[in-house]
This record gives sequence, structure tokens and C-alpha cells, in this order.
Amino acid sequence: MTYVISELCTREGDCVEVCPVDCIVPGPKGNDDWPLFYIDPDVCIDCGACVPACPPEAIFPEFELPDDQEHMTEVNANYYQKGPGYWEFELDEQRGMP
Repeated sequence: MTYVISELCTREGDCVEVCPVDCIVPGPKGNDDWPLFYIDPDVCIDCGACVPACPPEAIFPEFELPDDQEHMTEVNANYYQKGPGYWEFELDEQRGMP
């Protein structure tokens, strides 16, 4: 199991600060193809630290995703598998909606 960021994400970034394995990355701000933050399912250790840190309650265990958000499992994985994936960013600059 992994955690998944849903379309409810408002780019607060608090999840990035609490992740012990640094597996959460924002899509580049202003990039309409990747407007949210994303969890790398291959690196996530299923600790759940990101869940209470998320103000809009946009993070779910994969098996608890609402039906209308189930596609976000693939979206999160594709962010890392097909790009852009990990990159150097300044969190404060990436916070907030694009």
C-alpha cells in the first residue's frame, strides 16, 4: 500500500515538510499538466505522516481513495515514471495554486 495525493490538493506543501523519506514533490508551479503535489509510490514507506499534515485532507491510503479519485493512483505514479519526477525546488515558491 502507498499513500496518494488526490485532486483536492491545494499545494500547501506541509506534507513535504513531514515526509521522512522525501517522496513528495510538487509539480512545477505554472505547469498545467502537473498542478498538484505527488507521492512516489516506490519510495513511500506508508508511515502516514503526510495525512494529518495536509490542510485540505487531500491524501489517502490507496485503498481508501474516494471512487472519483481512484485515477490519482496512476497519476501519482506517472509523475515519477514518465516525468517530470524529482527536481530541485524551493518549497515556499511552490506553495499555493499554480
